[in-house]
Amino acid sequence: MKNTRLFVRALALISASTLVACASSSPASSAANGAWDFKMTSPFGELAADVSMQAVGGELSGSFDLGGGRVWPIENGTIADNQLSFRLTRDGSPMVYEMSGTVEGGSVSGLAKAMGMEAPWAMTKKQ
Repeated sequence: MKNTRLFVRALALISASTLVACASSSPASSAANGAWDFKMTSPFGELAADVSMQAVGGELSGSFDLGGGRVWPIENGTIADNQLSFRLTRDGSPMVYEMSGTVEGGSVSGLAKAMGMEAPWAMTKKQ
């Protein structure tokens, strides 16, 4: 009887440990994850990029590949539910884009702010 209780307790402890390990090792996949086509028209001109994003917890990382070796990393990226925000530092310039947007299925739309100006932007998820 005593051995049975010990066995049941040990089994319960192992089961609980396994559940915790599984939950912590497989975070829910974010709709922001993946490859995207980015477009923005601003007072500074047209901007198009191939974007790669990865959300883990509340942090958003990735990069904007503008071609020709120009790659801008996502800085200070955050995501909560379907709301994301991050910064992009324009290469060779002190200009910083403050980006915010909303993920809705296979698209993201948002607003970029830089140097006192604002511009809408959009992304569509690549297939």
